[in-house]
Amino acid sequence: MINSNFYLILLLVLPFFACTPKVAEPIISEPEPVVQVRQEPDNPCMTLAKLSPGDRDKAETAYTLYRDQIKLKYLNEALPLWHEAFALAPAGNGRVKYQFDDGVKLYKHFFAETDDVAKKKIYADSIITIYNKRVECHPDDADYVNARLGFDSYYTLGDYVGENEAFDRLKAAFDSKGKDVEYFVINPFTKLLYDNIVAENMDHEEGRKYATMVFDAIEQGLDECDTNCESWEIINDYAPKRLEALEGLRGFYGCEYYTTKYMDLYNTNPEDCETINDISRKLKWGGCSNDHPNVMELAAAKAKNCYVAPPPEGPLKRAFNTYNEGNYRDAITLFEEFVNKTEDQNKKAKYMLLIAKIYYGDIKNFPQARQYALKAAELRSAWGEPYILIGKLYASSGPLCGPGRGWDSQIVTWPAIDMFTKAKNVDPSISDEANKWIRQYRQYMPKKEDIFVRNLSSGDGFTVGCWIQERTKIRTAD
Repeated sequence: MINSNFYLILLLVLPFFACTPKVAEPIISEPEPVVQVRQEPDNPCMTLAKLSPGDRDKAETAYTLYRDQIKLKYLNEALPLWHEAFALAPAGNGRVKYQFDDGVKLYKHFFAETDDVAKKKIYADSIITIYNKRVECHPDDADYVNARLGFDSYYTLGDYVGENEAFDRLKAAFDSKGKDVEYFVINPFTKLLYDNIVAENMDHEEGRKYATMVFDAIEQGLDECDTNCESWEIINDYAPKRLEALEGLRGFYGCEYYTTKYMDLYNTNPEDCETINDISRKLKWGGCSNDHPNVMELAAAKAKNCYVAPPPEGPLKRAFNTYNEGNYRDAITLFEEFVNKTEDQNKKAKYMLLIAKIYYGDIKNFPQARQYALKAAELRSAWGEPYILIGKLYASSGPLCGPGRGWDSQIVTWPAIDMFTKAKNVDPSISDEANKWIRQYRQYMPKKEDIFVRNLSSGDGFTVGCWIQERTKIRTAD
C-alpha cells in the first residue's frame, strides 16, 4: 500500500490549485487508456482487480474523470480525482503507467504556480513520492524513473531537492546505461559534472571517465537517432562545448584527447602559422612529449612556414618560450613581469591583450579574459581589438549561460554586438572585422515572438546575467 504520509501530503495540498505554464521535459509517449482485463499481470502494488467491487468502480470512475479534466486543462478539478484513483489503485490494471506521469505533471503544475516555500516543499515531496511509488510498482523501470527524477530535480525542484541529489541520480543513470543513457539526462548531467570537477568535488580521473561517457553517448545518439534527432542536435550544441571548457584545467584531458580533437584541424590547413602554433601549444598542455609524432610534425611545419626572429634575452623571451611549451599560467606570470617593467605603453597594451587571449582560448576563463582585455584598452586609446575579444567572449557564452539554444543562450548576442559596435566606433580601422562579427551573430538574436511571450519590447533596456552582467538593449533577429 502507498505510504500513509503521502496521503497526508496530498490532503494538505488539495486546496492550493492554480494554473501553470508548460515546462520543457522529456518526450513521453501518449499514455494508454485504462483497459479492464480479466487477468491482470502480477504487481506488488494495489491494482483494480484486488479491490472490492465497490472500490473498483470508484477507482475506474476516478481514473476516467481525472483524465477528462486534464484533457480540458481543468487541473484544479483533476487533482482530487487523480488522488482518489491513485490512492485506491496506484498500479491501475497492473500494466499501465501513465497515472504516475499524470501525477507528476499535476504537482509540477502547482509547484510552479506558488511562491510559498512550505507549499513548494510539499509539492516537491509529492513528486518524489510518486516517482518512488512507480519504482515500487514497476521495479524494471527503476533506471528510467530515477533518470526522470534526476532531470526534474535539476530543472524543476531545484533547492527543494538539491544539486547533489540531482547529480547523484543523473550519474547513476550513466553508471547503469553508459552511452545508452536516456537523451534527456545528458545536458543537466554535463552541467553538474563540470561544476563538480571545477569545484574539486570530483577528481580528474573520475571526471574524465564521465566526460568520455558523455562524448560517447552523443556520438551514438547522433549516429542512431531517428525521430529524436533534433533533441540530439540540441545536446550536441551544449554538452561538448561545456566539457571543452575543462581544457583549461591542466592535466584533465590527456595527450590523446588533444591529438584526436585538434590534428584534423591542422590537417585542413597545414601551412597556417596561427593554427600550427596554437595546436602545438595545446598538445604540450595536454602532456604530449616533444618526441610524440604529432608534436614533431607540428615542429617541422613551424620551422618551415612560421619562422619569427626571437625577442632578445629577457622576461619577454622567457614568456614566449614558456607559452610555446604549453605552460600557460607560468607564461602569464612572465608576460605580466614584462608589462610591469616596460615603459612602452603600446607594448604594455599588446601583452595585456595577449594575456586576455590566453585566458580566453587556452585556460577558458572568460571573466579573467575580459578583465585583461579591459586593462589593455585602458593602456592604448582608439584601439578596437580588445572590444572585439570581449564581444567574442560574450558570443561564446551561449553554452555557459544557457542550454546552447533558446532564450538564455540567445541573449548573450546583445552585449556581444554592443562590444563589436564599440570596437568599430573607437577604431574605424577594424570596422570590416567588427561588421563581420555583427552580421554573424545578429541572426542568433531572439525573434519577435520570443520577446513578446515574455512581455518585453524591442528597444527596452535589459540586463544579461550569468558571468556577463551587462546592461544592453533588446533587439530581434527578424
